Amino acid sequence: MKKVLLSLLLAVFLPLQACAQEQWKKGEHYQVINENASAEKEVLEFFSFWCPHCYSFEPLVKEIKSQLDEDVKFKKVHANFMGSTSAKIQDDATRAMMIGKALKNELQLNDAIFRHIHVQRGTITGLKDLQNIFLANGVSPEDFDKMAKSFSVNSLVQQNKKTQATYRKHLTGVPSFIVNGKFKAIFTRDMTADDMVDLIVWLTKQK
Repeated sequence: MKKVLLSLLLAVFLPLQACAQEQWKKGEHYQVINENASAEKEVLEFFSFWCPHCYSFEPLVKEIKSQLDEDVKFKKVHANFMGSTSAKIQDDATRAMMIGKALKNELQLNDAIFRHIHVQRGTITGLKDLQNIFLANGVSPEDFDKMAKSFSVNSLVQQNKKTQATYRKHLTGVPSFIVNGKFKAIFTRDMTADDMVDLIVWLTKQK
């Protein structure tokens, strides 16, 4: 009787497993951009504060992060190659993002920058405008200036630049997701938000 039940379970489970494995196809839903995966599991989201799609993706990003295994790191990498403003101003926004991270208030302050650009239709001409956004969200000018010049923020900015340089040839636009340093996700028009989340999570488990 046990053997019969085991056979039935396998008959049901294996086709489902095969279906899950075949759902995401190389070349259609993801690209292999490196031969080897990174030592640590990670999801890199390349984005820009000036990108409206990146802003609309924020709820999706939150869902992706909630579905990842504990050993998978999620990192936002701010791009400076958008044509809507200068690379210098985009680098200032990267610095502001890292100030928010150093102040342990990255989510709220990132959202404030997004809303300033896409909801309030405000302009950003440099670090001073970004400081004003932070001041309106409870950050003192002293803390902003101190963190803007700090070693920790400078290190985070340089790390952001290095990561962008590493993957720049694979980035045709944003948002872009690179998983485990090996896979670039491809979102097709027929995919739902749940499909996009499932694809990213599935890629973190591939080698």
